[in-house]
Amino acid sequence: MRKSLLILSLSCLSIFCFSQNAKHQKSNLQEQINTLDKLMKTVHENGIFNGNVLVSQNNNVIYHASLGFADATKTTPLTDDYRFHLGSITKEFSGVALLQLEEQGKLKLSDPVSTFIPELPQWAKEVTIKDLLQYTSGIPNVNWKKIKNDTDIFNDLLLIDKLSFKPGTEYDYNNNNLFLRQFIIQRITGMPYKTYIQKFIFQPLKMNATLMTPFENEKNMAKGFNNQWVQDPVELPITGGTYTTTTDLLKWANSLHTKKVVNKNSLYKLGQSFNIADSQSALGNTKFENKELTEHSHDGRAGNFEALLFSDLKSKITIILLCNNYNGKLSDISEAILAILKNEKFTFPQK
Repeated sequence: MRKSLLILSLSCLSIFCFSQNAKHQKSNLQEQINTLDKLMKTVHENGIFNGNVLVSQNNNVIYHASLGFADATKTTPLTDDYRFHLGSITKEFSGVALLQLEEQGKLKLSDPVSTFIPELPQWAKEVTIKDLLQYTSGIPNVNWKKIKNDTDIFNDLLLIDKLSFKPGTEYDYNNNNLFLRQFIIQRITGMPYKTYIQKFIFQPLKMNATLMTPFENEKNMAKGFNNQWVQDPVELPITGGTYTTTTDLLKWANSLHTKKVVNKNSLYKLGQSFNIADSQSALGNTKFENKELTEHSHDGRAGNFEALLFSDLKSKITIILLCNNYNGKLSDISEAILAILKNEKFTFPQK
């Protein structure tokens, strides 16, 4: 009888402790959310953030906010439905598409570009798809002064007579690597690059708000502007730039990290970069342990649009910041958010 009472007492104590711990965790989370809100409202009021923010922890969105205006007129407040240009984060889609095609046996990363686009000059026999993913091709950057559309980009590639360096020996981050990836995907699949991405990435992941350039007359499109409230010029009709919402970008990150779009081996390949400091992979900056992705960080800029995607997979934290008024402070804001979630000291980013 005494033994039964003891067991019952211990059981009640255990339930009480669990209940108290749950209450403490809930209280701590609410305190973190309140601090996140104070942080974001402060950086907005200080003029260093105009955009949308989403924070996910343990597979739950714990904070989602819109701060500021959709364009330079200052008449339309942002909402969660607004789409922002991702800048260089859009490069992840072409990288994933190439690895999808490799998984299907339609290419190898060691294949030279000339295998798929034989009319390019001699240098295309030296540059591999891996070089395009890791920005080690040696191809000179886009001559933006003469570029107005996709055809101009391709014709300019035809005019390149020599590389800046031997492929695979140096690192040079430039957009000709990206455009060649897109042209290769078109050649292999027989469909426009934009169509492939829509059909095999955006639609399967239910990224229904996401749009790839060029497009016309779409609603809920944020427009970039500078600190003098001057709006960005109209974007050139070049394929590849992606506009999306914080919610759709979270769908992308979660699907990528859980190997729903490419397998574990492909994800590891995408995360590899040239072996020098600050070199980026096709996924931006990554960390792996035993070939398992543990951290994924990628930023982007297009005109006055600025975007940042950060995921700490060990802590199950994802931070998304989409901005249409460039101030170069998204990394500082992200670091402050991460510190709040880890109950660490932080400072408010300053202008």
